[in-house]
Amino acid sequence: MINFYSIGVGSGEGGYITIGAIRTIEKSDIIAVPVKKYGEKSTALEILKKEYDISKKEIMEVEFLMSPDIKLREQSRKKSAEKIIDALKNGKTVSMITLGDVSVYSTCSYIHNAVKKNGFKMEIIPGITSFCAAANKIQTSLCEGNESFAVIPSVNITLIEKYITDFDTLIIMKACLNIDKLYDVLLKHGLENNAIVTSSLGLSDEVIEKIDKDKEYGYFTTVIIKRKGF
Repeated sequence: MINFYSIGVGSGEGGYITIGAIRTIEKSDIIAVPVKKYGEKSTALEILKKEYDISKKEIMEVEFLMSPDIKLREQSRKKSAEKIIDALKNGKTVSMITLGDVSVYSTCSYIHNAVKKNGFKMEIIPGITSFCAAANKIQTSLCEGNESFAVIPSVNITLIEKYITDFDTLIIMKACLNIDKLYDVLLKHGLENNAIVTSSLGLSDEVIEKIDKDKEYGYFTTVIIKRKGF
């Protein structure tokens, strides 16, 4: 019997939630919702509410602090894991939701080992990633035939510099953190016109445009770079 589910609810639009995700949530007792701080609004939950009536489900907030202090982040993750495990020990079935896909830079990954260590079975329900949703929005393919693509977090400018000429397509996640440095790398390689910024897809502040070095983008920002252009 599966006790714990990690569920990707897709990116932004409720229409990106899979049938598998809805069916899994339906049979769960509790929906665990990751937040950066208790009491704050959850984007993942707001997306789910577009397609599913949560009124009959227990909502459990689990905090994942975004503090620069590693110890504080680890303590936060541990407390969240303990909160979920307590519910599992009480016989509850828990589904933890997250933006995009569970396996790509997801907060869910911090809970998995703790759940397994305590003897509970778990299952991952995949979701549509931000970069797949972005490709759909700008009506482009990420790779064709023998083309290659790589996914890199924006904080690692060294990797971006290393791979920008090796891959046909680069996906830069959480790009808001280093948009100016990313632009400089693009400019150096003559690719400043080959990058599309997508931010807050499906939300009220959605942005889809050519990269702007001087613009401040939101947290949910992904950049697609294609060497051959769009």
